[in-house]
Amino acid sequence: MKTAIRLKENVEIILPEGGLDQKLEQAKKDGKQLIIKLGFDPTAPDLHLGHAVVLKKLKEFQDLGHQIVILVGDFTARIGDPTGKNKSRQPLSNEEVVQNAQTYIAQLSKIIDVEKSEIVFNSDWLDQLSFSEIIQILSKVTVAQLMHRKDFNQRYTENTPIAMHELVYPILQGYDSVKINCDIEMGGTDQLFNCTMGRQLQQTYGMPAQTVMCMPLLRGLDGKEKMSKSLHNTIGLTDAPNEMFGKTMSMPDTLITEFLELTTDFSVEEKQAFKERLAAGENPMNIKKIIAKNIITQYHNAEEAQNAEDFFTNQFQNKTFAEKVFEPVAISTMTSKNGSLSLIDLCSHLKDDLSKSALRRLIESGAIQIDTEKMTDPFQTIPLKPELRIKIGKRGFYELR
Repeated sequence: MKTAIRLKENVEIILPEGGLDQKLEQAKKDGKQLIIKLGFDPTAPDLHLGHAVVLKKLKEFQDLGHQIVILVGDFTARIGDPTGKNKSRQPLSNEEVVQNAQTYIAQLSKIIDVEKSEIVFNSDWLDQLSFSEIIQILSKVTVAQLMHRKDFNQRYTENTPIAMHELVYPILQGYDSVKINCDIEMGGTDQLFNCTMGRQLQQTYGMPAQTVMCMPLLRGLDGKEKMSKSLHNTIGLTDAPNEMFGKTMSMPDTLITEFLELTTDFSVEEKQAFKERLAAGENPMNIKKIIAKNIITQYHNAEEAQNAEDFFTNQFQNKTFAEKVFEPVAISTMTSKNGSLSLIDLCSHLKDDLSKSALRRLIESGAIQIDTEKMTDPFQTIPLKPELRIKIGKRGFYELR
């Protein structure tokens, strides 16, 4: 009972209700491990704290002795999944898929024991299917069932095109569960439909239906959308400690409780104590620092977490502009015209993780400073010269060399 309660912590959806308890009881009765599946489409090369929400729950199952199966959707990534979007996601080339998959696997070791996990690629069986076999799989699902998926239904209602390959995608993901004989499939709440497709297909093949466990979607640093690399609102698992600390401190106060629950490894009692301190009026910055240090300790170590806090305090709270630590940038790395760049092109070179539209907003809001002067014209010509100091936003400090 205690094991089930712990495994249910922070889980948003369990389908069917009581499904986890039933699977745990059956595994104990049969004396076997549960097969826990987590699928990744390698559509971007970096994992972030949003991915970690599910991975940390997966680690809990692994610590209890269950078999973790990481399914790399190298085949389905070449199709394109529109999950959570109002239009189809662009498919990737085989080269992009392979490169991203290798990066994913390397980063998984920050949370789970990769050596004790099974890593499979769905191209191993999906590439082998004949066309008649594919038709047989598709025949087990109706169009009406597919249209229950929220984004499909919305696009159909709005007369937005839905390509046939998009309808096939969740069926193939469900077929993956058939092939690995999955007991529990995990994912974010945006994967609920695709995961339940696995339940349906297993039943049509005469197999016990998997239980679906969906974790909440962690919002990104903008405080609005889910954490996503495409939205530039992430904290990456491989970010440097100073970057992790600064990004955590930049989140809106409205995210503090969410980050406490989903990104830290504090006990339930510790989390509650921090929430009570917030409710009692403590400065939110203090709690953010605690969260930032905890995150860095998880993915680096305690010493680097303390160093990152010291750096943040010195860089952003105590020192004047002239005393800041500036990242050196070689002028020779910039492609310029007559030794100059427009302000927005200069910022784009220095801060390539932000789009030009985001940089333009920063410029026009007065968040860009060159030496001691704020710059508000995106197209102002900036001569490139050594010792020129540029501040971009709250945390970007650069000096040309």
